[in-house]
Amino acid sequence: MGSLEAERTTVGLAARDPSGILSPYTYNLRNTGPDDVYIKVHYCGVCHSDLHQIKNDLGMSNYPMVPGHEVVGEVLEVGSNVSRFRVGELVGVGLLVGCCKNCQPCQQDIENYCSKKIWSYNDVYVDGKPTQGGFAETMIVEQKFVVKIPEGLAPEQVAPLLCAGVTVYSPLVHFGLKESGLRGGILGLGGVGHMGVKIAKALGHHVTVISSSDKKKQEALEHLGADQYLVSSDATAMQEAADSLDYIIDTVPVGHPLEPYLSLLKLDGKLILMGVINTPLQFVSPMVMLGRKSITGSFIGSMKETEEMLEFWKEKGLSSMIEMVNMDYINKAFERLEKNDVRYRFVVDVKGSKLVDQ
Repeated sequence: MGSLEAERTTVGLAARDPSGILSPYTYNLRNTGPDDVYIKVHYCGVCHSDLHQIKNDLGMSNYPMVPGHEVVGEVLEVGSNVSRFRVGELVGVGLLVGCCKNCQPCQQDIENYCSKKIWSYNDVYVDGKPTQGGFAETMIVEQKFVVKIPEGLAPEQVAPLLCAGVTVYSPLVHFGLKESGLRGGILGLGGVGHMGVKIAKALGHHVTVISSSDKKKQEALEHLGADQYLVSSDATAMQEAADSLDYIIDTVPVGHPLEPYLSLLKLDGKLILMGVINTPLQFVSPMVMLGRKSITGSFIGSMKETEEMLEFWKEKGLSSMIEMVNMDYINKAFERLEKNDVRYRFVVDVKGSKLVDQ
């Protein structure tokens, strides 16, 4: 189908200032271009980075801002060059909606490391207009940044995979941590952390959850299937666990000391940072040198890795632990997310909510 002549409008929930309060907002969407997919949003996950953005924690927020980057929806229309997607199919959109296509990362199909990547919201698209995210009725996205949802996966379950799931899957693949029998640590048991436990267990790893209190111990061991639970303030237990882990996925999105966790790593162990933190982190260099340990980071995943991860999720029969909410609950959901009061990912039922701009 070709493009429609007039620009469309859609309604989303936008933050207008750093208070982060979301309210209905009507805005224009571009026409469906030759490479575009026009999507009716069904579900959208709520990520901790959405909270950073709506509150301008990183000092880079532009308003009005419609957040949301774990989007599952239905194809309404496709551009003339689009053959991979058909009207009526379920598709997903993650954190990115554009890249330069020419740089080394783009040429290697790791466009998530392109220095000119375009975020799905709080960014400027190639047409000079602001990008807006998935807490909205509809979106238009270039086909390269759209993934098919494998048949048999519940769409609301898929939403958190499009950021949290691939964020964990990508470094495990890249750093050669897929083999069975490895011992991994998951630091922080939120949206990304719970994905980490599920994916690492599905790879056949021995998984230790590391948390600041024993509040989530029962959930980690009984509901998520972790093998061990460490409270980071328990000096004796931490000492006993020294030199025991091949890797730690550090999902904590606020400043925290690294040394207690570096001590848990074996020789050549990796501490992989995933949390968006706007304050410097500290460690003393012998903690790294004396065990040839690495502190590294990883950022979401590529489109190819996203597709691979969705197939892996289906093949292993995994499920996300989510709490479904309507659009009118979104401000309360963000309040609760800030207090870490969610098990383990909010997913907004956009399709089942009424959005009216007053």
